Amino acid sequence: MLDSYFKISERGSTVGREVRGGVVTFFTMAYIVALNPLIIGLSKDGDGKFLGGGDAPNLAAVAAMTALVAGVLTILMGVVGNYPLALATGLGLNTFVAVGIASKMSWADAMGLVVIEGIIITVLVLTGFRTAVFRAVPAQLKIAVSVGIGLFIALIGLVDAGFVRKTGSGPVPVTLGDNGTLVGWPIIVFACGLALMIILMVKKVKGALLIGIASATVFAIVIESALKIGPGFNGATGAVNPKGWGLNVPAVPTTVVATPDFSLFGNFNLLGSFDRIPLIAAILFIFTLLLSDFFDTVGTVTAIGHEAGLVDKDGNIPNNDRILLVDSLAAVAGGAGSISSNTSYIESAAGVGEGARTGLASVVTGVMFLLTTFFAPLVAVIPYEAATPALVIVGFLMMTQIKHIDWADYGIAIPAFLTIILMPFTYNISVGIGAGFITHVGIRLVQGRRKELHPLLQLVAVLFLVYFLMSPINTWIS
Repeated sequence: MLDSYFKISERGSTVGREVRGGVVTFFTMAYIVALNPLIIGLSKDGDGKFLGGGDAPNLAAVAAMTALVAGVLTILMGVVGNYPLALATGLGLNTFVAVGIASKMSWADAMGLVVIEGIIITVLVLTGFRTAVFRAVPAQLKIAVSVGIGLFIALIGLVDAGFVRKTGSGPVPVTLGDNGTLVGWPIIVFACGLALMIILMVKKVKGALLIGIASATVFAIVIESALKIGPGFNGATGAVNPKGWGLNVPAVPTTVVATPDFSLFGNFNLLGSFDRIPLIAAILFIFTLLLSDFFDTVGTVTAIGHEAGLVDKDGNIPNNDRILLVDSLAAVAGGAGSISSNTSYIESAAGVGEGARTGLASVVTGVMFLLTTFFAPLVAVIPYEAATPALVIVGFLMMTQIKHIDWADYGIAIPAFLTIILMPFTYNISVGIGAGFITHVGIRLVQGRRKELHPLLQLVAVLFLVYFLMSPINTWIS
């Protein structure tokens, strides 16, 4: 029954590979359950209140809703879209909602704008517009998006592990470790995990990424138990420890089961924001959320499809309309759950690297998120440094597609180049996509080859120009 419904054999996979892939995807993105509460749970709205309307933060409720919405939507992606893609609260989007939107109104009003944005995207899918835009993008630009995301996801892994860090000052924005030096046992855990995964992959051992994550986690627990390293940042005191763990401090949990708090569900006011800020400001907020959500997903879905070998000769994805519909509903669900817009996660590529090819992997990931609402303490066992080596490996796998880009055609090569480098350099998928689209349209117009440009692609390029000029536009209308 599973094979027939999910087309497991047809896509060259097995139930075992799907389960392993789903587990690996969960481990590489489970950090969102701990990180989202720190981003939106500790921020105050325009009324000086924390999420939920209280005078004190309720991080447990934010974590529970983050896991619940991620679990339900990821299972829905697997069952409806039959695609190895997991969803959760979008990083970057949650910061924008917390700092850029909620600070100017109540949390309920801000989440109402997120729901509106999700409804608009859903309508665009149901009318066929979102799918049409996806198909209007040239196949080689889709490959460039996939390669750029590969570099981006590798950089995410290196940064989250502390292997690459921001510099406090100097001519370059990032550096190796702490001021050019690799320090601390967490870096050793990361390096050992990465080395083990590479060895297992070279030896063609099944479950290489999963074995690497599990082994690195055990190693990390042993190191922390013996040396008491502690966190890299102490939220209570503000102390910074460059030799500490990135997010979770690995330890054998004393508590395994915790009762989830779902009280944040439904805490949104659909139209309240229009009474707090000018109409044009609310529209610009929605437009910013919409464009970022829209094209982050286009890039993620494209990258996963290429990595899994699920694209046709034009770079199109099977069940594309269903996949985009579930992703659109995820934005609505995120706002309704008061935990910001949910979107597709590029960390899903880790599961694909483990062999996932169908929606069964997403079902496995989703079930693990649902279990996390009760077993949240277990998530804290896995540190960044144990999970992030998988992202570096997946970045390499996605990078190999660069050979399919025609570097002799400047109309493709230059946009592809900008797409690839700007994603990691700006830490933003949409920026890379936007730069690639605008440059491709501009070069083709200069070359007198306008007939090769799809009208929707030209429209999207104009919208991205507005997106990039958002700051002066805000200044002008203020």
